[in-house]
Amino acid sequence: MDYNGFAERVGHIVGNVERAVAGKREGVFLAVVAMLAGGHVLIEDVPGVGKTLLAKSLARSLRAEFRRIQFTPDLLPADVTGLNVYNQGEGDFEFWAGPVFANVVLADEINRASPKTQSALLEAMEENSVTVDGVTRHLSQPFCVVATQNPVEHEGTYPLPHAELDRFMVKMRVGYPDEDAETEMLRLAQDPVAELSPVVDLEEFLQMRRLVEGVYASEAVLRYVVSVTSATREHEEVYLGASPRASRMLLAASRARAAANGRSYCTPDDVKAMASSVLAHRIIPAAGSGSENGLGATGINGGIVQEILRAVPVTEAV
Repeated sequence: MDYNGFAERVGHIVGNVERAVAGKREGVFLAVVAMLAGGHVLIEDVPGVGKTLLAKSLARSLRAEFRRIQFTPDLLPADVTGLNVYNQGEGDFEFWAGPVFANVVLADEINRASPKTQSALLEAMEENSVTVDGVTRHLSQPFCVVATQNPVEHEGTYPLPHAELDRFMVKMRVGYPDEDAETEMLRLAQDPVAELSPVVDLEEFLQMRRLVEGVYASEAVLRYVVSVTSATREHEEVYLGASPRASRMLLAASRARAAANGRSYCTPDDVKAMASSVLAHRIIPAAGSGSENGLGATGINGGIVQEILRAVPVTEAV
């Protein structure tokens, strides 16, 4: 597979998902890019705009195993990772795998579970493995967590700690569809996901991931990534800027975007296109700055990232 074929397959995936999630091509493309870069996706938006539908459609398009975890206050870590159960017939313990053992895991309303349960996902997201009773089990590949949360209802919720937010490669919104897209949605079947057919199998998708890792990033692009990330730590309205992990994720996402556009090399424009989605949720605004934790690229944090992109010249990174 060359990069033209790569871009063609990405177009097929995005187009297939858009058959169920009408009129949201930009959001679907962003989620696909994050998965190709080996990252996880946090979708923060109001109910009923297609967050769950997006995750299910992605899994269906890739012929991937899909599991959904409904996060609630009484959910336990073992309900996520699995647990050892005594088998009387065998006279020994056997492991019952939890729903995290899938290719695409939907963590629905992740901020409604306790911090202890939320943290059960940390090892899986960072190491692609789960440790239960001292035994580490590796997750199948590809593995992607698509988490959702509602920004308008905070009763009984536990906001994600910064350390956990940092594990998500991108934070995004789905948004309301325009009138034409919403009209088209009304024409769809009751279960539009059931109407979808896989367009790429898992082995092909893993091959696409390996191609992403081979996308060339010049010294100038590497320095530009570092310059943009470093600027978030020095901005006067920012209390805590993006970490070095953010630099790695920004570069990975930029490489995936370049490949999705049929190129074997990454440019500063790829970095600019991905910066808000990758960096905005990693910024903690300074007290008294009038800033709040924004909704991904559209919130006040996204505005800070855009201001930084305007202020950091590309030539300065060369």
